[in-house]
Amino acid sequence: MFEDKTLNCKECGADFVFTASEQQFYADKGFANEPGRCPECRAARKAANNRGGSSFGRERRQMYDAVCSACGKETQVPFQPRGDKPVYCRDCYRSRNSW
Repeated sequence: MFEDKTLNCKECGADFVFTASEQQFYADKGFANEPGRCPECRAARKAANNRGGSSFGRERRQMYDAVCSACGKETQVPFQPRGDKPVYCRDCYRSRNSW
């Protein structure tokens, strides 16, 4: 049903093959568009997004050192603690807010 297609990467301009099995995968997932980037550029973009790099308009989140109010463990939080409210580490926060 599907046949290999040669596409052009919008990032680097290189030609790449969109295989029949990849097309089947896209169809199974309900994806309407073909990939616009070659596998190398997709991997580089994904890696940049996962490490919080600013390569694609994303800034790395500022983290602040804190001490958990429940267990006393040193942790980091994405806001600057003011001292008037408790600050929890990830584990204590989850245990207190598990619904």
